[in-house]
Amino acid sequence: MDETTFRRHLRVTWAQYDFLLAQLEVVITAKNHIGGCPDIPLSKKLLMFLWYMANQNSFREIADKFNVSQSAAHGAIVELLRALCKLCRFFISWSNNCERRISTAAFSRLSGLDNVIGTIDGCHIKIQRPVIRGGDYLNRKGYSVLLQGIVNERCRFTDIFVGPPGRVHAARMLRTSPFSQSWEGKMMDGKLLGDSAYCATAFPFIMSPKHDNGALTEQDLGRNNQISRGRVVVEQAFGRMKCRWKRVRDLQNVRLDIT
Repeated sequence: MDETTFRRHLRVTWAQYDFLLAQLEVVITAKNHIGGCPDIPLSKKLLMFLWYMANQNSFREIADKFNVSQSAAHGAIVELLRALCKLCRFFISWSNNCERRISTAAFSRLSGLDNVIGTIDGCHIKIQRPVIRGGDYLNRKGYSVLLQGIVNERCRFTDIFVGPPGRVHAARMLRTSPFSQSWEGKMMDGKLLGDSAYCATAFPFIMSPKHDNGALTEQDLGRNNQISRGRVVVEQAFGRMKCRWKRVRDLQNVRLDIT
């Protein structure tokens, strides 16, 4: 398969696929074959996983495409999901001092605000109604879990928190996230840009716009506009994620332990 076709179907290049395969070989140990059908090669498991994430096919369709049973396809994809969770800290990491300076300069050019090192927001990931406390996950978008993300100027995620029910408010999600317990050491004198859900008095490390009640000054309106120009980065990051990995649009899943 040529490079263009491979990337169109699996959303990664051959070089990125080889890199992921090398990383997974470190965390996934080969199993001893003691009878029955031979284990699926890791290279094929990764292809199945990438197809699963890049498309909305059912396990039946994936099993048919890769010539394996439905149970084998499901087991392989869950195995790689858990392995990639172990590797998460190598791909999603907080900015170092050099990266912070680059981000500050980039956001200053973009929004005109100083000391900004990233933007924060949340998005809904659709799921099927969970069996236990399913009503907690119902909101205006249907049933969903929430993903909180902090991104830098390149739309690269530097911190994530996922799992709260879809009806939870963004501010409450931030308060319950690990980041809220360690923000002082990470932020130092830096700031994040957020929407009006993040009250500046409750989260002093976030710049949020003032509510327009018709009495805002020109200075307040200008500052709101600056925050809006900077915040577009996190919206683009979520949009790119859902366009590249179509599975994230709708997980069609009720198992919250692997969601």
